[in-house]
Amino acid sequence: MSEGTKIRVESEALRGFCVRALRRMDVPEEDARITADVLISADMRGTSSHGVARLRRYVNGLRDGTMIAQPETEIVAETPTTVLVDAGGGLGQPVSFRAMEAAIEKAEAYGSGFATVRNSNHFGIAGYYAMMALDHDCIGLSMTNASVLVVPTFGGDAMLGTNPISVAAPAGQEWPFVLDMATSTVPRGKLEVYQRLEKPIPLGWATDETGEPTTDTGHVLKNLKERAGGGLLPLGGAGELLGGHKGYGLALLVDVLCGVLPGAAYANLVYPKDDEGNPLPSAIGHFFGAWRVDAFRPVDAFEDAMDDLQQRLKNAPKAEGQDRIYIHGEKEYEEAEENARRGVPLNPKVADDLRALGDELDVEYDLA
Repeated sequence: MSEGTKIRVESEALRGFCVRALRRMDVPEEDARITADVLISADMRGTSSHGVARLRRYVNGLRDGTMIAQPETEIVAETPTTVLVDAGGGLGQPVSFRAMEAAIEKAEAYGSGFATVRNSNHFGIAGYYAMMALDHDCIGLSMTNASVLVVPTFGGDAMLGTNPISVAAPAGQEWPFVLDMATSTVPRGKLEVYQRLEKPIPLGWATDETGEPTTDTGHVLKNLKERAGGGLLPLGGAGELLGGHKGYGLALLVDVLCGVLPGAAYANLVYPKDDEGNPLPSAIGHFFGAWRVDAFRPVDAFEDAMDDLQQRLKNAPKAEGQDRIYIHGEKEYEEAEENARRGVPLNPKVADDLRALGDELDVEYDLA
């Protein structure tokens, strides 16, 4: 999306609109604020595929009952260093925020802490929760399984989600290291961005129903919606030559920790439908972890070494025609700084949809 096509809006006004829209759907105030913050953080960091463009998806889920506005969450099992939470079918963001808080609290008390969540929904960007650990001198981990979009290596139909993984580690003078990645070549949201821009996707991102690579964005999204065959490729692409089996393995690992371990759905059991084809609650799961740095070495020494590691990489010889080597999270921090100064960038189609959503919900749209 070129600068000329962006609409920039003030972040607090956008946050207020999202909160009002969710409150109109009977979401509690605190839950609405957490959800809005996760969405806006995605847009601020340049991950528009998981930003406020997702608000309608949540409103629709709350309307049709596949998401519960005021869920009855339950701690199913707990030890000093672990906890399993049943989300009660509610929005993914509030339960994930609180589960990560619990993991951090356990890490502060015992050196490490882990939390799993079942019976949940889409939780936004994985990096949001991993980054929560940074203010506590901890390394954070976050992952979730997701709707069936990814074709396993040598498979013809989608069987796994994009199943993102995020790890965040503090640094000293440098930005924190924040890895936030799908285990597929790209997330579905990236295709949705391309569709809004009316652009074909690059060859190698996805296959059609015959298993052949395609650049037809709309066709891939239609097939994914109807589960008509094909799907996104795992990280590394088709086959084993470029390591596609490794991306497949990472996606499967996420399903083990987010689906099998907490007793959530996994593989093509997520986002089920009834006999009439109507959507049922997604039943997805999440996994969070935190490690206290000083359980291993002094925080200052760790952060100095993180700075040195980053500087060694950034000062390494560059490939021809390149003038910079980036560290994971660096681009996103820089973009967030710019957007804090200039406003949150929205695709005009997203802005139009938010305005229409405001009309539907009788919620004031004051972003123009």
